[in-house]
Amino acid sequence: MSFDFDLGFLGGGQLARMSIQAAQQMGFTCLSLDPSGESPASQVAPAVTGSLSNVEAVAQLFRNCARVTLENEFIPAEVIVQALELSGRDPSTLVPNVEALATIQDKLKQRQALAKAGVPGPRAVEIDSDGVGAVAKIGFPMVLKARFGGYDGKGTRYAKSKEEFEDLRSTWSDGGWMAEEFVDFKRELAVMVFRDPVQQGAFPTMETVQVKSVCDLVFPADVDASEVAMAAVEAVDGFGLFGVELFETNDGKFLINELAPRPHNTGHYTLNWGGPSQFQHHVRLVLGLPPAPLDGVPTCMANLLGQPGAGDWRQGLFAATVKDPAVAVHWYGKAVAAPGRKMGHLNVAGADCVARAKAARERFYAAWTAKESVPEEIG
Repeated sequence: MSFDFDLGFLGGGQLARMSIQAAQQMGFTCLSLDPSGESPASQVAPAVTGSLSNVEAVAQLFRNCARVTLENEFIPAEVIVQALELSGRDPSTLVPNVEALATIQDKLKQRQALAKAGVPGPRAVEIDSDGVGAVAKIGFPMVLKARFGGYDGKGTRYAKSKEEFEDLRSTWSDGGWMAEEFVDFKRELAVMVFRDPVQQGAFPTMETVQVKSVCDLVFPADVDASEVAMAAVEAVDGFGLFGVELFETNDGKFLINELAPRPHNTGHYTLNWGGPSQFQHHVRLVLGLPPAPLDGVPTCMANLLGQPGAGDWRQGLFAATVKDPAVAVHWYGKAVAAPGRKMGHLNVAGADCVARAKAARERFYAAWTAKESVPEEIG
């Protein structure tokens, strides 16, 4: 069977954009489907504008592409199953596998799969209509999570007491929420895991710093959480590339927070660490190629978020790099730099990478938000 494109992406955000760029370096052709006609991916490869919940639109992507993958995990698994049937394509066309996607995108099922496999993580239960059962099983403090669709702190609430839990009744009483144990953790970690039917492996364990529930900095950790991270991917029987977020407790234990079946923000450092990137691994796994051997140097990634009063981002790039030419800026090409929105990131590899990344970002923000000087009138 002949196809117009080697690789299709469900979603056209920055993760698809960087994966497409990795695929193009290998000579592969790509197509993305996204609701926006001005998606980051559409700037680097052909794109189709359409809803990711439209079965026919998804089926058309399957018809046009030899293999298909995800840019995010929020496309309902049932839509993909129906699209596969409608297009006449085998489920193996999609990587990661749709079964793992269905488990991961329901956070309660994800937590249950991990618990069944003995992978450590906080206990979680469904919040029923009156909430009594969840309170009895989990107690306080409690984390309330939407079972579907939450990310970067969206879909997450906290209750330290029965009164606070009741104050949130309008949020959880209609269903679709779960209660999870609150973890008093020392720090947050992340591991990129890759797995195919023959082998599995992991990128280095990274420490992540969150600001207002959004990833701020990622840098090498002095611990190795790869074993439990790989066990988590096995627990959901996942194949492909996965971002695994973890908690490290004060007594040195690793607990799984959640999984993402795709490239991940915490893996962006691999674009400049000197070894193969997470995006190269993603493409290779989707197309059935073996993952490349890992080898790189310590690297820090700093997210670049939209700022009030932001101007021309190129001014920020110049300021960040002119004093440290080793700084690598990656810009996503989003049309609107809304405050707090992930607009890009920068990587710094080698000695003192964390301090240098922080300093480079400060220079970037200062130049990006600086008011243009107004020349004095000549009188």
